[in-house]
Amino acid sequence: MEALLVKILATALAFSQVTVTPHAVKTEFSRDRGQQQVAEFLQAGCTHMIKAFEIENINLDDLIDTAMEDPRAFGGENKEFRGINFADLQTAYRQFCKHQPVEHAVIDLGEVIDYYNKAASALPDHNKLKGLKLPGESIVLDIKGERFAEMFEDNQRRVWIPLAEVPDHVRNAFIAAEDRRFYQHKGVDERGLIRAFVSSLAQSGRPEGGSTITQQLVKNLLVGDNRTYERKIREMIVAARVESTLTKDEILELYLNSIYLGRGSWGIELAARSYFGKSARELAFEEGALLAGLTKGPNYFSPDREPVRAQERLGYVFARMREDGMSSASESNEQRSRPGLPLLPALIPYQRPRRDIGFHFVDDVAREAKSIAGINAITADSYTIRSTINSQLQRAVEESLQEGLFRYESGAGRLEFRGAEANLGQAIQRIEAEKKSTNERPSWQQALISARLPLYDVHWKPAVVVEKPSGKRGQAWRVGLTDVRIMSLSLDSPAAQRKLDIHDVVLVHLSEGKGKTSARAELRVRPVVQGAAVVLENKTGRILAMTGGFSYPLSQLNRATQAARQPGSAIKPLTYLAALGKGLQPNTLISDGTITLRPIGLRKAREQDYWSPKNYDGRRGGTLTLRQALENSRNRATAHLLEGGIESKPEASLNRICDLAVEAQIYRECLRFYPVVLGAQPVRPVDLAAFYAAIANEGLRPSPYVVESIEREGQNVFQREPKLIAIASVDHAAFYQLKSLLQGVLARGTARSIAALSPYVAGKTGTTDDENDAWFVGFTNDVTVAVWLGYDNADGQRRTLGSGSTGGAVAVPVFEPIIQAAWAHVALKDALAPPSPEARRQLSCKLTDIETEGRRRREAISECLRLDEHGRVLDTRHRLVSRESGREDRDEPEIRKKVEPAKRSEPASVFENTNPWQTLPEWGSTLDNGRRGLTPRNWQGPRLDSSRYFWLRD
Repeated sequence: MEALLVKILATALAFSQVTVTPHAVKTEFSRDRGQQQVAEFLQAGCTHMIKAFEIENINLDDLIDTAMEDPRAFGGENKEFRGINFADLQTAYRQFCKHQPVEHAVIDLGEVIDYYNKAASALPDHNKLKGLKLPGESIVLDIKGERFAEMFEDNQRRVWIPLAEVPDHVRNAFIAAEDRRFYQHKGVDERGLIRAFVSSLAQSGRPEGGSTITQQLVKNLLVGDNRTYERKIREMIVAARVESTLTKDEILELYLNSIYLGRGSWGIELAARSYFGKSARELAFEEGALLAGLTKGPNYFSPDREPVRAQERLGYVFARMREDGMSSASESNEQRSRPGLPLLPALIPYQRPRRDIGFHFVDDVAREAKSIAGINAITADSYTIRSTINSQLQRAVEESLQEGLFRYESGAGRLEFRGAEANLGQAIQRIEAEKKSTNERPSWQQALISARLPLYDVHWKPAVVVEKPSGKRGQAWRVGLTDVRIMSLSLDSPAAQRKLDIHDVVLVHLSEGKGKTSARAELRVRPVVQGAAVVLENKTGRILAMTGGFSYPLSQLNRATQAARQPGSAIKPLTYLAALGKGLQPNTLISDGTITLRPIGLRKAREQDYWSPKNYDGRRGGTLTLRQALENSRNRATAHLLEGGIESKPEASLNRICDLAVEAQIYRECLRFYPVVLGAQPVRPVDLAAFYAAIANEGLRPSPYVVESIEREGQNVFQREPKLIAIASVDHAAFYQLKSLLQGVLARGTARSIAALSPYVAGKTGTTDDENDAWFVGFTNDVTVAVWLGYDNADGQRRTLGSGSTGGAVAVPVFEPIIQAAWAHVALKDALAPPSPEARRQLSCKLTDIETEGRRRREAISECLRLDEHGRVLDTRHRLVSRESGREDRDEPEIRKKVEPAKRSEPASVFENTNPWQTLPEWGSTLDNGRRGLTPRNWQGPRLDSSRYFWLRD
């Protein structure tokens, strides 16, 4: 027996049961004992079908005779019948429908049963459709309340609408177009099958379908849409079961919310918004009919690409509605009176949103919604999420990190060109073949505009190679841009010279020409090195911008929130904060000489167990002040703070630092071993940013977050209440002193490449052993920015950044454009705030001459020293280093060549007051050098450049 005939009869068996006994469909028959029952089902089903033909006024015998005379009329383009032996099919018809004896049996019911049993086994649970709420599209708004992103599952971009809110004429349009007997049948409509079958015989083109709305629903949600007899068997059986479980209205509601209608829209609500800019509740008669017509094939009948087909399909829906008496009340007079095909209703222009920023950020939105609001899947419903993202700042952060990663690898000689992003050769040929006019845009430009590049979030310009040098002198590579400009391509990569070809797409950075120099496109190559950057609002904890890597398509890991790396010296402010909290002053002297500490918890320690840190440059620096030690990131000096600078014993000092780290929520659990003070324990960039924000806030740590509120159907399901957590074990004065020290990191220290920003920014660089990680974390009054660079090293092959790749060298250049963007899009550029009233009561601040580390040169800075209980400056200068030993260390010649001095000078001290906050309490706003600042009222002394002395600023 032919396999195709077996499949047809097995499908007929399923059809017979669901039409004759829909509530008692069997899914398994005995191969031997069940043949008689199968034959009876086939006979009953055929009898039922013949009656349906009669109702439709179709002579089935004549139809079969026609097919026998010309089998192509029967088979046509229908793949399901291709290759069938029609003589055997006619024999089966005589046997089961006409009850005629056959001489040579061609039907093996055992094979039919085997095929049917296999197809009908393990059917999906139809009960899961009861009360099912399909995944929806959630909208993410930015900090200004503007639409930023859509969140939805693949092929599930929808907004749910209850059936009760769908106008009657819209419902009727879908029923007329797809299943006119929807409210009469039990899941499968034999009369609908007949009409579709005959229609397909009578006309060429796209064949009619005979599936009911219930069958389409089952196909879309339960059994899949592969075109096989197995699927059809399963579909019919499950459709019958669904009809016995759900009401007709429940089925229709699910259907209208699940179907795909083009323009990236599933369900009529989102389709209505996409095509007409309105809710399905407001659809006019013609608009609802157009959407109903799209169910047959949203691409085939697309009004955007195939308006003639869409118009014909709209006419078909109108005709069906008139036949069924559904249009008289709703169809407009204009449409009823117009002869010929109806006009298409007006559509709004459509361009699918193409977001190119914030992909790591949006992932964090989904994670936070789950953790804080208990929403397991943000796409399970249609939510409106107000996020904290500043769109303009986000773009600037991504651009800065991407360019910084490229420039690092380019400068280190590590870039490797692996090939073009794409080749547009075939697309250009197709466009040229379809060109109707020579005045159209260049083919390469059209192809480039339409290209979908793999790195959709990389912010370099795409360019297509339109000319390659032939070898003649003076010739160069030339590329075309989307704005039709053609310019020379700077191509320093030998690999690119070999691998690039005509019509290849590359990414470029545009270098605008000056004077007689023409603009050029500089080739950009994907780096291997990774990075992360996060911008935190100090007073609230809002994450205003964040990127977790070079490109989201290459890696979805968010290294800002999901990965921890060793912070190196970027963690040192924690130790200095503990020391300042114990009463040490910025001018306290500390040794930078050799130090060796016994390991904690080991009774019998080996020589290699002792900890003896070294400075980055390998030198010892004699005696330094705390300010000099932190500004220039001296490891040994930091370690010396453990010996009496915090607590009397190193182990107790370490315990205090760890307790402070946990209190500041840098770590959940601090590993108590000495290298922690130099950054040996990994930390997340977002947690380090929150700690630095606490420094800016004088001890109030914000809790970082990305979700402000979540709404569903206009009702709030979550509302954020920003929290600032006080790091109470350290007072305001210590935090302010630390802020002053970190300001000096920019003015004179390891970040002095951006010394011009020191009146406005404080921060710290960080570099780990062997340059595995490079950091810079800096803050203004308003925001904190944390930047990390390094290799992932997930493959077990440890790759470092290379000698000299410090935080100051590779992370600071990424930070600078980010902070400039923050001033442009978040808050005005303003000098760092002076001490708070709480800190001011504990400090005496005055201009002080300091000796810059590295040379016998003095520089005047504002220094704030802690007061004792009697209001006098607490003298701790020689608490750790005696006057005699300090003098000996400072006479060593080594220190004088150790650090490059700051490249500027300051005026001498002008304050004689021990505590100017007490003697000059009245402050008023003035303008100083064009900047908003604060100076004492009636002050007659020398005018100071307040941008250089942040304590004079508001």
